[in-house]
Amino acid sequence: MTPRSILTLCFLVAPTFAQSNGMITSMDVPMDLAVGQMLPYVHFTPGDTVWILGWVPSSAGSMVGTCIGVFLLAMLERWLAACLELAEQHWAERANIMALEKSDVSSLSSSSSPSAKKSKWLQLPPFVPEFDITRGVLFTAHAFIRVLLMLIVMTFQLAFIASITVGSGVGETLFGRLALSAHEH
Repeated sequence: MTPRSILTLCFLVAPTFAQSNGMITSMDVPMDLAVGQMLPYVHFTPGDTVWILGWVPSSAGSMVGTCIGVFLLAMLERWLAACLELAEQHWAERANIMALEKSDVSSLSSSSSPSAKKSKWLQLPPFVPEFDITRGVLFTAHAFIRVLLMLIVMTFQLAFIASITVGSGVGETLFGRLALSAHEH
């Protein structure tokens, strides 16, 4: 067989396999999930897909385990938010110290004028890689956890929504004072 005939055979056979790949391309057919279908209203019935098709809590025990995991994830989100606030406060203090050190050195070499003082207030803080890259990573992790929680809420499973709400409340109770203490100093 020549390479040209193999290539021709591939183009003739490929559409045949593509027609029987098991995918439903019509939007008129309801979506079958691993167990049951998604219910578009608030409910307590098990069988909702959580993030991936392989995670479908269908028994009472798997629902309790999923609710505990969601509760802990909501607490983790509040802890990460408090850590981000504390880190922001620390980074702001360090940036002020760095700016003061830099301004002390530059004020010795130049004379102070009213326009120079005004321009200091209009400047952004300097980019400090050790602060700003860490800030970006923490913010990305926090946003990712919030998206995961949002996807769980979108299942309309009331047990999951209650777990998120209670977990956020407990997390705020435990870690909220850390964020408040960052603003007091």
